[in-house]
Amino acid sequence: MAKIIGINGSPRKGGNSAILLDEALRGAEERGAETERVDLYRLNFKGCASCFGCKRLGGPSFGRCALRDDLTAVLDKVLSADGVIVSAPFYFGDVPGMVRSFYERLWFPCLLYSKDGELAYDRRVKVGLIYTQNCPDPDFYKDLIAGHKQTFGWLIGEAVSMVSADTWQYDDYSKYAGTMFDVEHKRRMREEQFPKDRQAAFALGRTLLD
Repeated sequence: MAKIIGINGSPRKGGNSAILLDEALRGAEERGAETERVDLYRLNFKGCASCFGCKRLGGPSFGRCALRDDLTAVLDKVLSADGVIVSAPFYFGDVPGMVRSFYERLWFPCLLYSKDGELAYDRRVKVGLIYTQNCPDPDFYKDLIAGHKQTFGWLIGEAVSMVSADTWQYDDYSKYAGTMFDVEHKRRMREEQFPKDRQAAFALGRTLLD
């Protein structure tokens, strides 16, 4: 049975990113996959410490992240799975810090600085990337997403992606600063577009292992 690991990279367990991740995992389950969801913000970990333990020849952590914390078991699960789906929002032009730390510790140990391009990981893991954003332009972060897909494709496995843009942020917009927003437009996007995004996430999960 195929195993898919879902990574919720949002601090909100029931937010847009989490909802779309659950849809993607449901799509994978429909294809017979076993799934597991991990909420990064419930874990205690940090980013790459630049200790180079993953590069030390003959060392106990060669080809694997040397740090030992809550992320260690998650990285092991991802690298032994058939696929991983990361769902995260964009904050100030990039993914949240916890997601970036996860990326660093997943990517860097695989890179061996080898002249012949040899990598540390001996198997490929298919990757699904789901990104959510308040920005209404779905192509606003296309270069950043392309970079993520390129790096995953190089080090981890072929990556596919989707974007949910112009998302609904608050239960009640009147309680928060945000006069730039057209609340009725946001409501329409939530009612009309977000269900389509949920369908797209379901399809991503369903087809990840094709």
